[in-house]
Amino acid sequence: MKIRDTATAIPRHRFPIEPWRLVETEPSAEKIGLGESLFANANGYIGMRANPSEGRNAYAHGTYLNGFHETWPIKHAEDAFAFAKTGQTIVNVPDAKLLKLYVDDEPFLLDDADLDHYERAIDFRTGISYRELVWRTPGGKRVRVRSERMVSLEHRHLAVMRLDVTLLDGSAPIVISSQLLNRQDGEDEYHVTDAALGEGLDPRSARKFDHRVLEPRLQRHEDADDLAGGEVTLGYRCTHSGMTMACAYRHEIDTPCTYAVETSVDHDLGKSVFAIEARAGETVRLTKYVAYHSSRGIPAQELADRCHRTLTRARSVGVAQLYAEQQGWLDGFWAHSDIEVVGDPAAQQAIRWNLFQLAQASARTHEQGIAAKAVTGGGYDGHYFWDTEVYVLPFLAYTNPDAARKLLRFRHRMLGAARERAIQLSQRGALYPWRTINGEEASAYYAAGTAQYHINAAVMYALETYTNATADTDFFANEGAEMLVETARLYEDLGFYDINGAEHFHIHGVTGPDEYTTVVNDNLYTNVMARFTMRYAASCVASLRDRDPHAFANLVRRTGVTDDELGAWHRACDAMYLPYDDDLGIHPQDACFLERERWDFDGTPADKYPLLLHFHPLVIYRHQVLKQADVVLAMFLRGEHFPTDQKRRNFDYYDPMTTGDSSLSACVQSIVASEVGHHDLAFDYFEQSLYLDLADTHGNTADGVHIANAGGVWAALVRGFAGLSDTGDHLRFTPRLPNAWSSMTISLQRHGSDIVVSVDADGATVTVTSGTPVPVEIAGTLTLVDVGDSVRIDRAVG
Repeated sequence: MKIRDTATAIPRHRFPIEPWRLVETEPSAEKIGLGESLFANANGYIGMRANPSEGRNAYAHGTYLNGFHETWPIKHAEDAFAFAKTGQTIVNVPDAKLLKLYVDDEPFLLDDADLDHYERAIDFRTGISYRELVWRTPGGKRVRVRSERMVSLEHRHLAVMRLDVTLLDGSAPIVISSQLLNRQDGEDEYHVTDAALGEGLDPRSARKFDHRVLEPRLQRHEDADDLAGGEVTLGYRCTHSGMTMACAYRHEIDTPCTYAVETSVDHDLGKSVFAIEARAGETVRLTKYVAYHSSRGIPAQELADRCHRTLTRARSVGVAQLYAEQQGWLDGFWAHSDIEVVGDPAAQQAIRWNLFQLAQASARTHEQGIAAKAVTGGGYDGHYFWDTEVYVLPFLAYTNPDAARKLLRFRHRMLGAARERAIQLSQRGALYPWRTINGEEASAYYAAGTAQYHINAAVMYALETYTNATADTDFFANEGAEMLVETARLYEDLGFYDINGAEHFHIHGVTGPDEYTTVVNDNLYTNVMARFTMRYAASCVASLRDRDPHAFANLVRRTGVTDDELGAWHRACDAMYLPYDDDLGIHPQDACFLERERWDFDGTPADKYPLLLHFHPLVIYRHQVLKQADVVLAMFLRGEHFPTDQKRRNFDYYDPMTTGDSSLSACVQSIVASEVGHHDLAFDYFEQSLYLDLADTHGNTADGVHIANAGGVWAALVRGFAGLSDTGDHLRFTPRLPNAWSSMTISLQRHGSDIVVSVDADGATVTVTSGTPVPVEIAGTLTLVDVGDSVRIDRAVG
């Protein structure tokens, strides 16, 4: 895998190292979109890109609501039966971030401004972003301007913005134009050249619509004596999906200066203009409360009423209390999630930035999924993939189990559509969509989409991880077992037994995680994960039958599962074919992988990566070249089936041919490199993952943060360097601290207990700080660690 520039690619004169903030000390016209993503505010439902309050010159003016999307017909040049029919794309909802500033009727425009001071930051402890600057106006006046923005982690539908303006010398008329603007239909969302995206169409970017998306349904202005400018509400309905939304704002103004306000509303713009006779040294503070509500079809009028109630409650509480609640939520988050490293301040800042992204992605999903870019951008059309289950949910299972449970309930709600999709593909059971928002398959390219049947196993891996971490038998009995039966049922129906020689169970015509090799026979990852799913299903359903007959009877009623099926799943697992080459001593990625020509890495210039943007798929498919870890990922997720020497041989074979063109690869490479003793390489891969967004190493962070990679950072630290594994009955640690660090301290939750793991050069100390005793395996012996007690584990050998 090629090593990319990471920490050294971050210009530290602009982005200094701080442990609890991401800070920018000077503006730049380069990579505007990168800053919009890195400094974005979100809570899992609302996402606001870090566009400037004045609203000019952006890569993507963006505000997104999780799950709020438009649909459109997928047009195949050559259609075929059961191809995906309906595309889904997240909608850029009306922008409430606008607070345009004029002094002496001169607009403040960051690109052209004469600045004496500038700082932009987002604080991981408060969840508030701000920009503070001193502007010399064309007329020579100095003006201090501070803008703050918060998307509430406590209140799902609420955001708060604040603008402070202080004339430092002289008096002047000030105008603040606060707006709510429908950009989706008023202008192109993306302002970017082809050169910025690379040659040709980048499939990772958001789709542009060719029709009006948001149909106006409501415009409302309610005036009141105690509201500066009144309350403004806009309501819409998506043209094709039928989804509805409403957004509203109201203000508070605090100033000793004389002011007047005028408000106007039309279909696509609500605007309140504050005209202030400002005096030197006297601050004008304008606070803007904003509410968003959306629905699959509830009338916009009702959503507008919900916005009104949200704003009324927020204003009655006040900004100070809302800020305190935000910090209180984050205090709880960091108590269960923080990872502290000693000896590497840059890594410490980057670790916390990644963990903060996970907080912003998951806090208020309320049984929606987490998209590939969360709600920080429109990349990948706002679709949910397997990323959530394999990379994000494990973090939540051990830090915020309630949020993990909600994500699994989201998948359970999709089970009906998954059953229908399986029928369309002539299969029994259920097949989850490769990419989706509403539960329908939205991947137009089946070879790298629908053929990835391993999506089912990803959901079941998440179920196993959650159950091991929480012991939540209630969820398993009521929802988890039903998903497990239907996904196992599909795999047993998908495969077949060969008719010659020993009994082998094969799965043909599938694509594994590596999208540079598609529609193959016996993809090792798929077979390993299908075997896991069927074995897990057979075991868990039998256990449910024995310990909870009532729950088992309900499962039988919902699924029709039989004892014969459990036996069939065990038989398929016992006979599962796993490709193996005796000469090389490795597992081929699929049945024919070793027959392909090796990619010419020496002859491929650096500017030809990622390969998917520079080579026809057929050119890539006929070579041994990987977009991301495939066999190596199987060894991470089901490591108990691969001895260390086998892991090492597999890793050493595939590592040189893995491009890392996927953001999901480096973190997995790091974990397995740690396990096989390649410790320096493990740290190199970890840094690739850690700085992937901050250094924009994949060149598309402008379209949103890679949220699954953020989960991968956590996994590399906890599963890789601390060596955590969980059997469901007990924990095991094989610590391997990187040489560059003095120590690492991890906070976890398991079965309701709080655990602190302190890793140093010689091993690790595991302390249970609250809850109930935790079983930990040490050198093959099980030790029950009581609350307040610690155990010591020696460093892993090798």
